[in-house]
Amino acid sequence: MNPHEELKSLASLFPGGDDLFAKTEHVASAMTPEPYKSLLVHEKHMTVTMESYHKSPVGVRILDRHQNNDVYCRKIILVKDGTDEVVQFGIVRFNFEYVTKRVRDEILQGDIPLGRVLINHNVLRHIDLGAILRITSGTGLMEAFGQQEPFVTYGRLATIFCNQQPALDLLEISAPLAETSTIE
Repeated sequence: MNPHEELKSLASLFPGGDDLFAKTEHVASAMTPEPYKSLLVHEKHMTVTMESYHKSPVGVRILDRHQNNDVYCRKIILVKDGTDEVVQFGIVRFNFEYVTKRVRDEILQGDIPLGRVLINHNVLRHIDLGAILRITSGTGLMEAFGQQEPFVTYGRLATIFCNQQPALDLLEISAPLAETSTIE
């Protein structure tokens, strides 16, 4: 699937998906500006990457979720612990068929970021980076990040393989970073 189709597929999982973005562009990994390149162009969990970059543990807040049999979808923000500062927006589509009941139950509980749950349970996983996106915010993304004005940021599409099976499709968007977030 091409990046724009995958982005549309994930955004459409929840009401208002059409309002998340004013514009998106697929960007070559090598052309991604710093610090977004360090934040997004890798095959690690974003939870760990965001904690390292922001020098703070992060917590998850679920904005919306639904489940159909083994397929669980949720729209989230990650915030710096003890604050309301949003560091990441995300949408995930997770096929629970590839994880244990304990892992599924902890993810459904929604108290711990998904990446941290997989790490804590030592789920054999591999992250396949699909695409890097330059994103101009729409009203939905502005609301998620608590911004009053449109902004530019970067995000990624990825697939996480659990126990060698493609279990999760992800959209992960970094908070706009002041030095690179102005609209041109």
